[in-house]
Order: sequence, then structure tokens, then C-alpha cells
Amino acid sequence: MELYSGHINKLIDELSNLPGIGSKTAQRLAFHIINMPAEKVKRLADTLVDAKENIKYCSCCQTLTDKEICPICSNPRRNKSQIMVVETPRDLAAYEKTGKYDGVYHVLHGAISPMLGIGPNEIRLKELMVRLQSDVEEVIIATNSSLEGETTAMYISKMIKPTGIKVTRIASGVPVGGDLEYIDEVTLLRALEGRTEL
Repeated sequence: MELYSGHINKLIDELSNLPGIGSKTAQRLAFHIINMPAEKVKRLADTLVDAKENIKYCSCCQTLTDKEICPICSNPRRNKSQIMVVETPRDLAAYEKTGKYDGVYHVLHGAISPMLGIGPNEIRLKELMVRLQSDVEEVIIATNSSLEGETTAMYISKMIKPTGIKVTRIASGVPVGGDLEYIDEVTLLRALEGRTEL
């Protein structure tokens, strides 16, 4: 039995499709949106459409940005000879919060997972290899400590080793199975400082 009319149900269904939003949260959000003034709802809708139309990948590091090159890559004070490889833009944000890393990043947008049909060609590895043709001295692999993250780290290490570029892995201050975006800054900093060469 449906409790609400078609438009309400449709809004709840669409909101519940968002990651981390269950049916109860979707219902609360739907009623909040319905009770918002019309101009705020329009601004929210316009912001969503605007973001979808204007946000793209940084031509250098592949993070999300609304410019050709993101603020980190375009910052002249960043150490371009050191690239930290992360799985998602959220992982990049987690390391930026430490305020202690002054290199640049490369965002893979995933990890190798044969079980899910995600191979090396489905993540942004080709773009990383192109970047390594410039003056790069070290690649820090900061993928998650999951099976997929470890597989990806080993694959990247094997790709880069023949180039002579130093390849390091973040230390195990990050718990196995943990996602970087949920880990506190102190633990992330210890993992970065305790990285080891692969």
C-alpha cells in the first residue's frame, strides 16, 4: 500500500538512490524539500544541474573541478616531482586536511577489482603514466588497505618500477579494510610519514 501520492513517492525513490541514503532519510529529505520555499528548491535544483554540467576532470590529476586545471595542480608552491596516487577525490580531500603534504595528486577514480569487472583500463592509469614522463621523482601509492587497494598498489608499482622512479606505499597506520575518507588526520599523517618503498 502506497502511503503518499506519485510525486512524493518519486521524490523519495530518487533520494533513496543516493549513496548512504536509506528510505527513512530519503523520506525526511523529501518532506524537508517539499516544505522549503520555492526559491530555495529552485536554487538547489539549479545548483545540481549546474554542477553536473560544469564539473569535469582536471586535465592533470583527474580530480573533479570546474576549471581545466584544479587549484592544487595550478598552485606553483606544490611539489610537482612528488605524486600521491589516491582512489577518489574524497581520499585527496582527506590528505589535504592534514595540511602536511605539499606534493600533487593523481586520482584513479576506482581500484582494480576483477570480481567487479574493473580492470586497469577502467581506472585512470594511462593518465598517470603520461604524467610520469615529466620530472617526477616519487610516486606515493595511497590506495585503500583493502584487497582491491592492495591489488591496485602492486599493479602500479610493477608499471612504474622499470622507469626508475621511486615508488612508495603509505604505511599501515591505515587499518586494513578502512576507507581513507573516514580516517582522522593524525593517522593519515603517520601513514604518510611512515611510507615504505615498494
